[in-house]
Amino acid sequence: MTILPINPAENASPDALRAFLTQCREAARRDGRAKLVSISLAVDALDPLAVLESIFDPDQPHFYAERPVAESALAGAEVAVAHTAHGPDRFAAIQRFIDETLTHTIAVGDVNAAFGGPHFFTAFTFLDEVEDGEPFPSAHVFVPRWQVSRAGATTTAVANLLVAPDAELDALAERVWRAHAKFNGFRYHDPASASPVVEKSTLAQREVGDYRTVVAQAIGRIEAGEFQKIVLARAIDLTASAPLHPLRVLNGLRERFPDCHAFSAANGRGHSFIGASPERLVRVSKGVLETEALAGSARRGLGASEDAALAAELLRNEKNLREQRHVLDSIVRRLSPLGLKLEYPETPALRRLANVQHLHTPVRAVLPDGVRLLDALARLHPTPAVGGTPRVAAVPAIRALEGFSRGLYAGALGWINARDGGEFFVGIRSALVEGAHARVYAGAGIVAGSEPEKEFAETELKFRAMQDALLG
Repeated sequence: MTILPINPAENASPDALRAFLTQCREAARRDGRAKLVSISLAVDALDPLAVLESIFDPDQPHFYAERPVAESALAGAEVAVAHTAHGPDRFAAIQRFIDETLTHTIAVGDVNAAFGGPHFFTAFTFLDEVEDGEPFPSAHVFVPRWQVSRAGATTTAVANLLVAPDAELDALAERVWRAHAKFNGFRYHDPASASPVVEKSTLAQREVGDYRTVVAQAIGRIEAGEFQKIVLARAIDLTASAPLHPLRVLNGLRERFPDCHAFSAANGRGHSFIGASPERLVRVSKGVLETEALAGSARRGLGASEDAALAAELLRNEKNLREQRHVLDSIVRRLSPLGLKLEYPETPALRRLANVQHLHTPVRAVLPDGVRLLDALARLHPTPAVGGTPRVAAVPAIRALEGFSRGLYAGALGWINARDGGEFFVGIRSALVEGAHARVYAGAGIVAGSEPEKEFAETELKFRAMQDALLG
């Protein structure tokens, strides 16, 4: 990426913007290919989710990710450049697209801000291939036309545009100038009148398959030695009396689960995949990789004593400890060949959320030269926390047992910046929303000693947060 020493906040005018874009078009003509131009500006404090909600258009792709406890939020919409891939090579294909795009990128402004410069919003489905009619491809990446982020007290707006050798600059300059003016004096629009709150009595529900029977079948296959662990999900289809606004639902999730990754990925054809995931898949910042083993669950207690008792039982429960160890051992086994020296505590701690608590082990390592975030992601996904152990036996068995295609459920969603940093989380505690319809997902890890009724109860607990959010 070429970073020019130009401050777009100084001498900001339509003429100065057009002169800069003229330079970019000349560079495109010299190279014989279009340039991605990225303009970053510090702006007054904004809530990225509120901005996205105010201008929400179901016919435009968007991506949103926030972890409220970290005071970090990132939103982008519309498409400057995009790419799709599929198959076992999909992670490498997305990396090649990112590298090629950055080779032909010109950036100015607050590029080194926490979320400055172009960001590549990326989503990988659970499996390498998707079935006909799926709303999302198996791998998709795009740089948005506009991007708004918040990191602590700093808000950064980024405009990204493609300048071709034959670009008509007046239209491009006008679009960027309008966006600049909007984000420096943004007026929020309340969509509440167009999206009424859904009452519980108006929400029809239909479950896909018989979960208890499926779990019993999986336990039999575990006892037969086919695999040690398999994660099986339930899907419930909900139909409301009025269209659901996915970003209003998401606002409820981020308020209730500030320690989770609230997210929304929209395909621009009316589908939004939303959720509040407790599980970071991988994060890279300043050359340090962070991931985690998260498995084993218990409900929260009604009072402090009951909550502490449930936590103590979870920490010594042999079945849950074994499930969590499967995940940790897999992380170590899959990342070690990359030359990573992984650091992690020997015993898991608790990760407490509003409605559930998990066993949790943080893992970190310094990335060796030549190892990229997507190299690690390709090895980690899908983890035993959402797939099974061994992966080669468990994952192919999931589709037939569950009876539905997962799509982005239990997939990997996140972003990559121009400095080889980024973060991906697992698409769980989630729903696929289209108009008045929503498919809600929840899963549980099945190992030796699992009981169908208890696994069903665990998924009921995980469903509750999303169902409550859908009901407003």
